[in-house]
Amino acid sequence: MAAPSIKFKTNYAVTRKIEAFYKGGKVQINSDGTYILCTCGNKLNILDIATGAVTYTIEQDDQEDITSFALSPDDEILVTGSRALLLKQWDWKQGTCSRTWKAIHTAPVATMTFDPTSTLLATGGCDSTIKIWDVIKQYCTHNLKGSSGVVHLVQFHPDMSRLQLFSSSMDYKIRLWDLKTSKCLCVMETHFSAVTSLCFSPDGNTMISSGRDKICTMWDLETKSPKRTVPVYESVEAVVLFPDSSDIICQENDSQSLLFLTAGSKGILRVWDAATAVCVYGQTLPHIAEGNSTEEEANEHSLTHCLLIPGQHQVATITAEHNILMYDLQNLQLKKQFAGYNDEVLDVKFLGPSDSHIVVATNSPQLKVFDLETSNCQILYGHTETVLALDVFKKGLLFASCAKDRTIRVWRMKKATGKVTCVAQGSGHTNGVGTISCSRMKEAFLVSGSQDYTIKLWKLPESLANKQSKGNSGDLETLLACATEKAHDKDINSVTVSPNDKLIASGSQDKTAKLWLATDLSLLGVFRGHKRGIWCVQFSNVDQVLASTSADGTLKLWGLQDFSCLKTFEGHDASVLKVVFVSRGAQLLTSGSDGLLKLWTIKTNECVKTLDTHEDKVWGLHCNREDDALVTGSADSAIILWKDVTETELAEEQAKEDEAILKQQELSNLLHEKRFLKALGLAISLDQPHTVLTVVKAILQEPHGKDDLEKNIERLRQDQKESILRYCCVWNTNSRNCHEAQSVLSIILTHEPPESLLQFSGIRGSLESLIPYTERHMQRMGRLLQASMFVDFMWQHMRLTDLPEEDKAPGSIATKSAPVAEKNKIPSVQG
Repeated sequence: MAAPSIKFKTNYAVTRKIEAFYKGGKVQINSDGTYILCTCGNKLNILDIATGAVTYTIEQDDQEDITSFALSPDDEILVTGSRALLLKQWDWKQGTCSRTWKAIHTAPVATMTFDPTSTLLATGGCDSTIKIWDVIKQYCTHNLKGSSGVVHLVQFHPDMSRLQLFSSSMDYKIRLWDLKTSKCLCVMETHFSAVTSLCFSPDGNTMISSGRDKICTMWDLETKSPKRTVPVYESVEAVVLFPDSSDIICQENDSQSLLFLTAGSKGILRVWDAATAVCVYGQTLPHIAEGNSTEEEANEHSLTHCLLIPGQHQVATITAEHNILMYDLQNLQLKKQFAGYNDEVLDVKFLGPSDSHIVVATNSPQLKVFDLETSNCQILYGHTETVLALDVFKKGLLFASCAKDRTIRVWRMKKATGKVTCVAQGSGHTNGVGTISCSRMKEAFLVSGSQDYTIKLWKLPESLANKQSKGNSGDLETLLACATEKAHDKDINSVTVSPNDKLIASGSQDKTAKLWLATDLSLLGVFRGHKRGIWCVQFSNVDQVLASTSADGTLKLWGLQDFSCLKTFEGHDASVLKVVFVSRGAQLLTSGSDGLLKLWTIKTNECVKTLDTHEDKVWGLHCNREDDALVTGSADSAIILWKDVTETELAEEQAKEDEAILKQQELSNLLHEKRFLKALGLAISLDQPHTVLTVVKAILQEPHGKDDLEKNIERLRQDQKESILRYCCVWNTNSRNCHEAQSVLSIILTHEPPESLLQFSGIRGSLESLIPYTERHMQRMGRLLQASMFVDFMWQHMRLTDLPEEDKAPGSIATKSAPVAEKNKIPSVQG
């Protein structure tokens, strides 16, 4: 009965794209702490820290990867270096390149930095040289030689009156250069591995260096000798000196001591007292256990950069997995996270009562939960191997995940804060768990399918279902499988629960789908018909129908009563990976391994729309509760949010039709009133060549048509003349309209100087299309002229047979023919 009110969908539009903005390399924060600049291949992305959105993108024209960049301390000048051995200066807010020059280095630039005055730029190259540039006067001031190997670190002394530059290369030594003499003042040696960062005390007399040899060294810059070596027992990637403030951790009581922060392979921030070489504070993170924070085990958590965020009392760290984490300097508590790179997206689902978040399984053991409003990303630790699939319970706060580590986990999101914690864990499969599905009506049970060919039913304890986001979930509930069944002969790719929680369907690589009773996993029937493995099965939420997608490129609908195939949809040229029912079960959405999404209408077997935005396999596909949006995740690491724009497009189309009707009526009125100039302008604005032709014909039918046409065309704007010349090309292709086309063309060529005509866009194409047809019309006119002259010639030389006068009786044919002939004589074409 509700069928007539179903609104069929016709199109979806991209509303947002969450994709990689950082894939490793240098990161810099601007002077007021509002933007993060980070490299991503041949692009430099500039991220707004407040919103998490990429607001500016700098892209190299030559498609070469950016090897290094630097933003001046006054935020005015951005310089990038690429593998093409070119340096480019950018107006970064406009995205325009203001200057390009050769780097003179014989190998790519590995690092660069500005001096505190934003005047000098130092570049360290892979050719063991350092060059210093005056970016204001635009010339190279110094060429410093003497380093060995790649120069990967250059830094000016903060006091520019000293004119000193520090550098480090692959010989693990720090060199101090005097820019007045271009000579190396001294070589500082204490490190036995690469020096990763340098920082200076406020008075400029103390420098701290960090290295991958697990030590930090304090240097006295007056004597140029090491004051103290601090063993930090981890490979240090960055060292940061705290600003002088009592609001900072460990500085509340003793604000005189020199404290510095280290970030490295252990994945935690630690505060050290430079005077005593003692660690005064170390972060404790839940996913890094105290005993397990060895360099090898915590490699994925290790930190690669650490930067102070100016003016915000925060510090930003970047992990080896390209996540950007921001901590408050007062207590080193996490404030915000951004995911720079998602790798291959294996599954994605809407989360939260109002679908305010999405949870994403990427090619890693961690789950990512994105707040769609702020782009803040929570990283969920728990699984030890790649997470393969996700599913969300009806209320949207509880969801489940399964992974290659043979376990399943249940997670709960706090409604008030949006924070997600793991509340339960289940194990029992003997191989990776590739698919999971939640009960639809209540938070009662889970079903999982594994590469061990079994499906398991897991009851959720009532304590878990009734626990409404209580914070103390320190100890996890243990889930136990209440039923296990060897379901298939090959890997199980998909399981799903029916809307009434009574049935379970499974799809496998063995080309079959099976139907099971949800209470005890007893087999009800088998669906056979696919020629290759089945990737996804899904119940209709309205009819007793099951949809299945397969690697054979087809989508099939099966009846649950007799297990017969009701319909087959063909259209994908590659494996169909996912399917969901939309429009209250009347339509289907599928995703393929070729990156295409297709919208199908079940009744007509017709593919209504194909959406081509992803570039690789679309593993994740999920619709929201309102059925007006969907989210997709692909192996191209992009997550795309789509919105149903059917009603919007219909409304726009209707508005366009109404506007066109009104304009057509207005045009008719103008023609009737003989207001030709306005009629011509209106017809051109409609961009309808035939309508403009109608107006031109109406003008030419007037007594002084040609003069009127000339006056009206002369009064048109330049862009309107351009349009009418383009229309002439269309009219000129038809001999019926060639006279009007030639009249308009004659007027434009007569009144427009060549310089003005050359300014027209597409003038070359217009002339190329006008010339051959005009030549053809001329040839036709020439042939007509010849034919008419021949008729005239024949007529002039026609003579009547001479007859005697008496034989020419009145009324005879001979006597009548002369006046008739004289009357009907064809005028000469030449005349």
